[in-house]
Amino acid sequence: MPGPLREFEDLHVSVDDVIYMPGLEASVQKPHPFVYFISIHNDSPVPVTIRGRKWVVHEDGGEVSVVEGAGVVGQTPAINPGEHFSYNSYHVVANSAKVSGAFFGETATGEWIFARIPEFRLDVPNG
Repeated sequence: MPGPLREFEDLHVSVDDVIYMPGLEASVQKPHPFVYFISIHNDSPVPVTIRGRKWVVHEDGGEVSVVEGAGVVGQTPAINPGEHFSYNSYHVVANSAKVSGAFFGETATGEWIFARIPEFRLDVPNG
């Protein structure tokens, strides 16, 4: 990403829902799948294009994994002022975990920005 990166307060992220989905495919090592629903809201006066993301997953058992890459769910959505981009994805864990991270973007004026993802939990149900 060229240029300096700053937190962009007019772009905010909401975690709309997190659902434990034991019927989804998962490995023996990480048997607990979760689907999460995210919205990225642009409250600024300029369009913003999401260029990448970084997730940090801290499992209660001590394992930390980092997921990062270009775009979001295979897209680089352009979000106009007053609009939002919503999507869902999933993650599998061995234990309950806390998740945090950020989306990285570029404004229509060429400024590189980021918006934090509010921390949320992937809580494996008992039993």
